[in-house]
Amino acid sequence: MPEIAQRSEAGAKVRVLKAPAVRRAELIDCAQRLFLTRGYERTTINDVIAAAGLSKGAFYHHFRSKEDMLEAISDRFARESLGFTEELQANQTLNALQRLNLLMSLGRDWKREHIAELKAVFTTLLYPENVVLYHRIVGAVSAVLAPALTAIIERGVAELVFDVGDPGLVAEILLGLSNGRRVLVVAALAEAEIDVDRAAAMIVSRVRAEEAITNRILGLAPGGVDLLGPEPALREMLLGWKAAAG
Repeated sequence: MPEIAQRSEAGAKVRVLKAPAVRRAELIDCAQRLFLTRGYERTTINDVIAAAGLSKGAFYHHFRSKEDMLEAISDRFARESLGFTEELQANQTLNALQRLNLLMSLGRDWKREHIAELKAVFTTLLYPENVVLYHRIVGAVSAVLAPALTAIIERGVAELVFDVGDPGLVAEILLGLSNGRRVLVVAALAEAEIDVDRAAAMIVSRVRAEEAITNRILGLAPGGVDLLGPEPALREMLLGWKAAAG
């Protein structure tokens, strides 16, 4: 439904009616902006209502609580950041290992292309007042990625490429390994502001170790899984991070 301006008898504009999806998206944008600038805990529903210029009734038509907004923001962020998985789904010509490596490659490419936006968002997310929002987004990303990863592992078992007993559990373990890397990555990104080469060495050391573990979990020979990608591309991404505004 397009925007419709309702008018009084005198012809003055009273309010603009918008499609529910448009209004909901605007509320999510507004809440995300406030959560990032003030912190999730410090932002109230009334703050969002005031910033959006809506009535309480209009707000509660779309969301039942602040927690609902947090869920919507996290879900949207996850789906936008993992939109590249659609390209993977469309390509049916690759075997499971090739699909797994393509998934990693597309993820790295997306991060390089959006490095400035990622720095702006995650620098703010790492503030102590945004710990709830940060962990919710991490959980939402894992929830979106888990089915895609499980499907790849199931395919690999069927193709006799992977040797695992429970693809879902293995996907959970691999995601846990990746999530456990976040503390080191945050430290490396801070180091990149001073010494890009040292930051790159920190990440390379960790991810190479993860590659060896992942190969053993999947029953692959060394060199099968490529989590890191080309080292020059990693350095390029870190230089992009350093150059981007925080």
